[in-house]
Amino acid sequence: QVQLVESGGGLVQTGASLRLSCAVSGRTFSIDAMGWFRQAPGKERESVAAVDWIGRNTYYADSVKGRFTISRDNAKNTLYLQMDSLKVEDTAVYYCAARTLGIATSPSDYDYWGQGTQVTVSS
Repeated sequence: QVQLVESGGGLVQTGASLRLSCAVSGRTFSIDAMGWFRQAPGKERESVAAVDWIGRNTYYADSVKGRFTISRDNAKNTLYLQMDSLKVEDTAVYYCAARTLGIATSPSDYDYWGQGTQVTVSS
């Protein structure tokens, strides 16, 4: 099993930055890719960014390209999401997820999930 714990969410104003962290524990050797997802009230969970565990490949949703950066520190078993120039529409619960195969963008493709961290951007 793999355990994921997110942190770093909060309430910020438009244009601010936040960095989310996801601590990974358990069978970390089985992970091949990780991603960040978000879910706003009344909306489906959507992919924000993903990266393979070696860092060769990344994916970003069009809505966050140029503003968000996904990265990982394998020595610390931690995944990050640097979020800059935040917008009101970025408000959501953010989840990190892991899977044993390569990068994917559908939530159903991921095997392990964290509990989520709330990000609220006010105007």
